[in-house]
Amino acid sequence: MSLPVRERSPRPGGGRHRRPVPTSLPPDAPILVLATPGETAGVAEEVAAVVRLDNPQIEVRLTSVSDLADSLPADREAVVVPLLTWEDPAVMAEIGKVVAAGGAPAAVTEALGPHPLLAEALHIRLAERGLARADRVRLLNVSSPVDAVILGTAGGERAVHAVQATAVLLASRLTLPVVAASLDSEPGVRVAAERLRGAGAERLAIAPCVIGHEAPPSLIEEAAASIDAGHSAPLGAHSAVAELVARAYGSQLAS
Repeated sequence: MSLPVRERSPRPGGGRHRRPVPTSLPPDAPILVLATPGETAGVAEEVAAVVRLDNPQIEVRLTSVSDLADSLPADREAVVVPLLTWEDPAVMAEIGKVVAAGGAPAAVTEALGPHPLLAEALHIRLAERGLARADRVRLLNVSSPVDAVILGTAGGERAVHAVQATAVLLASRLTLPVVAASLDSEPGVRVAAERLRGAGAERLAIAPCVIGHEAPPSLIEEAAASIDAGHSAPLGAHSAVAELVARAYGSQLAS
């Protein structure tokens, strides 16, 4: 039986987490434009719904990057938050191009990661599948379900390099080796698995460092099957992802 997963509060601002956006904003506050490189239906829509639920004071618009120009307000400022776990240069360049060509003032934030909240969400997703201990408490009499984790990303070697910091943060939480590898290019998860097993880690798991629109579920499943490993679900509309969107917006307001 897997241990119960203790997920953080879905409401930002509780406990040690400072509220990322003031509880009230003026009527002319910038609109938060959440830009996804994929379809707006599905996971992107779910993320936007959680952002709205947790931050009713923010006007949130969801758009695909290809339709971004039509979603930028003509008479108000906007803050564009890319729905990305890493700074994908092609997507960021396209967003920047559209914003620069627009007539209204708009600012573009950085991607959502790397950030400790991403590592926290990845940890929880692993625990939900019984692939990690649910708590960070290092109990000597409780062994880890796996020996090492492969942090899977989409976007080739550039993406692998970009998520290295997230891999370090996740390794610190799990107290296990974590190696980043590509799900959609070579050298990929097989090379990472060979390296980890060569170091003595037999039981492996893949933690997809993707929100969900970056890679089809079959890609993750096939990667896990190819190395005889378990895998967790993508980040999806986890509360940490929604909070990172709000934090990006709030940081832009503060600046």
